[in-house]
Amino acid sequence: MQVLVRDNNVDQALKALKKKMQREGIFREMKLRGHYEKPSEKKAREKAEAIRRARKLARKKMQREGLLPMKPKTTPGAGGPGAGGRGGAGGGARRFG
Repeated sequence: MQVLVRDNNVDQALKALKKKMQREGIFREMKLRGHYEKPSEKKAREKAEAIRRARKLARKKMQREGLLPMKPKTTPGAGGPGAGGRGGAGGGARRFG
């Protein structure tokens, strides 16, 4: 893999390199090779990934055909469930009575 550095702009070249590595799946492979994976675990993981891909593809197809509602677009920073700081997980002191 090769990236050209133009005008001594190392930051831009590093960004381009990271993008290429991400696209090639190198980071993902490094994460997987961080520890030994038994062949049975590898087979189970790959099967689960294939099922996930197939389900996602089928869901997208059904959405395009209008059989399923489209996923609502959320705007970043806008509230949403649990954004108000009330209820939900997190503990804290609660008064009863």
